[in-house]
Amino acid sequence: MAPLVPMQQPICLIENVEGSKLVFNKEAEKILLEISQPVVVVAIVGKYRTGKSYLMNKLAGRRTGFALGSSIQSKTKGIWMWCVPHPEKSGHTLVLLDTEGLGDVEKGDCKNDAWIFSLAVMLSSSLVFNSLGTIDQQSMEQLHYVTELTKLIKLKSTTTKEDTGEYKRYFPSFTWCVRDFTLILEKDGKAITEDEYLMSSLELKKGSDKKIKDYNLPRECILHFFHGHKCFVFDRPASKKKLQILEELEESELEEEFVEQATRFYSYMIHHSRVKSLAGGAEVTGRMLAVLGSSYVTAIQSGTVPCMENAVLALAEIENNGALQDAMSKYLCDMDKQVQKFPTETQQEFLNMHMECEKVAIQVFMGRSLNDKDQKYQRKLKELLDNKMNDYSTKNEKASRDFCRKLLQELSANMENDILAGKYSVPGGHKHYLMQKLNVMESYNSRPGKGVKSLEVMQEYIAEKKDIEAAIIKADETLTEKERQLAEEHAKAENEKREKEIVEQNNRNLQQRMDDQQRSFEQHKSMLMDKMEQDRKMMIQQNELVISQKLKEQEMMMNQGFNNRMSDLQKEIDRLREANKPKPRRCSVM
Repeated sequence: MAPLVPMQQPICLIENVEGSKLVFNKEAEKILLEISQPVVVVAIVGKYRTGKSYLMNKLAGRRTGFALGSSIQSKTKGIWMWCVPHPEKSGHTLVLLDTEGLGDVEKGDCKNDAWIFSLAVMLSSSLVFNSLGTIDQQSMEQLHYVTELTKLIKLKSTTTKEDTGEYKRYFPSFTWCVRDFTLILEKDGKAITEDEYLMSSLELKKGSDKKIKDYNLPRECILHFFHGHKCFVFDRPASKKKLQILEELEESELEEEFVEQATRFYSYMIHHSRVKSLAGGAEVTGRMLAVLGSSYVTAIQSGTVPCMENAVLALAEIENNGALQDAMSKYLCDMDKQVQKFPTETQQEFLNMHMECEKVAIQVFMGRSLNDKDQKYQRKLKELLDNKMNDYSTKNEKASRDFCRKLLQELSANMENDILAGKYSVPGGHKHYLMQKLNVMESYNSRPGKGVKSLEVMQEYIAEKKDIEAAIIKADETLTEKERQLAEEHAKAENEKREKEIVEQNNRNLQQRMDDQQRSFEQHKSMLMDKMEQDRKMMIQQNELVISQKLKEQEMMMNQGFNNRMSDLQKEIDRLREANKPKPRRCSVM
């Protein structure tokens, strides 16, 4: 995994130009594209001047970074990003997203606020909502953007009614931070926890008139959309005068209660915030987050509603093409290191080299491939690997031919000089020629490292000398006609023997290639089955998370007397449990 390049300060990820146009920052995109590690993405939203940036700096382990601001003006325009190594999860990156304050009077565009909120939801794995005072109807009204999410975000390209049960799979967890909290945490005279305070505030009212529907709607959305609910309350950190220089203050200058509360918030968010994942459970890397973010912003600016399914399909195409490129680069790099060992003594030795390099290449591909439907890209990988194997096989054969020809040239140098000098065109010359030729062949056959084309090169060499040997036989006056005939028949028999050996070797090579293809297929299939099993486990894990949250939601509905809503929740739970049941695994890479 690519190491994270340290970011000394945040950078604007999505710029809000003049409060109306959103632009995906190319410099920030470049930073994300370099991160191949899985990312934990924490985004914070809320009304401006509520201290959001202080909490994000706390998560970054810094006092300064995200602009806190000390005036009534909103300091953060758009969405700012800070990528830091995750303090607990080795090999992971913590991506912090600080959004501009919602409801900025200077902006005057509610639709723009809604898009900022929606982008924070789509990009994060943990969403923090920051508000002042208490959780009351007024603070719920500040969170009205949550009621518009179904209009601003499409889960699938063909949205159906059943899709509403899928939001928990796509959306982040939800944490509500209540700042400057002055109440006592109790209900009906009994002490309650922060989480109980939140869930109590999310209780629905019975009734069907518009006022009750308006009251229930944001609460229903929070319960139904997000897969987890957490609450933190904070005392005022310091006096009003000191708040203006909050980032300059040491912890010892802050209220003790606030410091303890901020520490608990930090510990929880760092420990419990999950890796950003796609529907199905695949972990999102920084590179993938960049593609998703750019896709969402492009859709918004084109006037369409961002579709999370379409964004993932586009991401899958990019990732799978990248997986192909990475795998082939790895294969070529590893095979190029083997070229120095060419020629291999046998074809099987070459095929074993290929198989080892292919195995690593497939592992690289599987590590990055995403939603490779019908194994389209894996089949393309196999095709490319087979083609490149043929190229290297040709190189191996050429190395063998070059080596053998050079060897024969060296071994037969004296014999060639004697041929040119006519030393064999004398009585008894043929016998002398045969002895020289036999010495060359024996020396050649005993030399190791000739490679897979040694027989063919020898046969070609003998074929080149056929006419010369015939002329020597004819010129040798000591040979009788019978001896000439026997010499020619012997040469012919030797030639047929070598031809037969070549055919047998080619047949063995062909069988080895066929066996290699079968091994290759089995190797692809085995790794694919492992990948499918891994993907299924991630899907089941995600489904179980959604089921547990829906069971809590169901229990809450039952306790509040909303039995009519329990049936729909039960159907969603049953559907998820059915999806988790074992199913026959099918795959094809051929």
